[in-house]
Amino acid sequence: MAIKQELKVKEKRTCLHDKHLSLGAMMVSFGGFDMPLLYQYAGIAPEHTAVREHVGLFDVSHMGEVTVRGKDAERYVNHIFTNDVTDMPVGKILYGMMCYEDGGTVDDLLVYKLGENDFFLVINAANIDKDWAWMQKHSAGFDIELKNESDIYGQIAVQGPESEHIVTTVLGLDCSELKFYEAKTIGDVIVSRTGYTGEDGFEIYASHDYIRECWDKLIAAKVQPCGLGCRDTLRFEVGLPLYGDELSETISPVMAGLTMFVKFDKPEFIGKEALLKQKTEGVSRKLVGIELHDKAIPRHGYTVLNMAGEPIGEVTTGYHTLSTDKSVCMALVDTAYASLGTDVQIQIRKKVFPGTVVKKQFYNKHYKK
Repeated sequence: MAIKQELKVKEKRTCLHDKHLSLGAMMVSFGGFDMPLLYQYAGIAPEHTAVREHVGLFDVSHMGEVTVRGKDAERYVNHIFTNDVTDMPVGKILYGMMCYEDGGTVDDLLVYKLGENDFFLVINAANIDKDWAWMQKHSAGFDIELKNESDIYGQIAVQGPESEHIVTTVLGLDCSELKFYEAKTIGDVIVSRTGYTGEDGFEIYASHDYIRECWDKLIAAKVQPCGLGCRDTLRFEVGLPLYGDELSETISPVMAGLTMFVKFDKPEFIGKEALLKQKTEGVSRKLVGIELHDKAIPRHGYTVLNMAGEPIGEVTTGYHTLSTDKSVCMALVDTAYASLGTDVQIQIRKKVFPGTVVKKQFYNKHYKK
């Protein structure tokens, strides 16, 4: 008789894991890591509100980092990246995607130019192994040094209208001159004016020990620690995509409405031909925003119907927003129903609720330009 053994894969822990436990965080599995969902047992709202109105602190050390250096670094990054890094100024950051040949999305990422022939790529935690294998596969023929440094860096995000003051006074990092999507290095520390909340903010990459020191200083200064729960509600309200929901191997940047980050005037990049065909000929599905006429909450995977009750798509992310007090969602629907103002319905358990297609950004961003 064969004995069945259940093997439990041990989740990774960030360099701040013990800090979360000491603060009584509710922990969940995300992207292969044991991460804080929230710290306030009253719910996500206090953390969400802190970021919108004051400042919040996130552990984002689960994110992956890959460095590309060498004579062909620019040419290589342009080959795998939909945006265009040609003649990109040092200190600039670009958002974009890596795509398969058929246009599907490998991952969405940030590309930092830290120096001449020196690029720093920030990728999603759940995709680190996949992305790394894909980058290596497509590095042949380029004179570059490609390194996966995901285990070396810790990362925190300080987000909210008071973030500049906090980063300057508490951490002693003067970054007031940085504009949105700009970065600089201070010794071995990388500081960028970026984030995933729609608010002004900074992301700091450094050694594990330095990140732990920063965390302690910020907590001692009464900065609100924030978990993955409000990270999702904050990014959703301002229409920022999450890989696995609004982007995936079967959801291209064109379908997701992110064509502005795909530079078709570049000579070549992986997926260009397929994406250009999608842009020219159209796609069968598009990502839209939907506002319900009711307080019911649409969730990921719920079916979107036309007014005749026929399935036309499904919800990718949905919430009753904390900042606008509306029940809204992003959904991937048949293109025929993607125009603003189109009336649709959403199946929520055994009931159907009417809604209208609206812009995907449900709350205005407040970046420092």
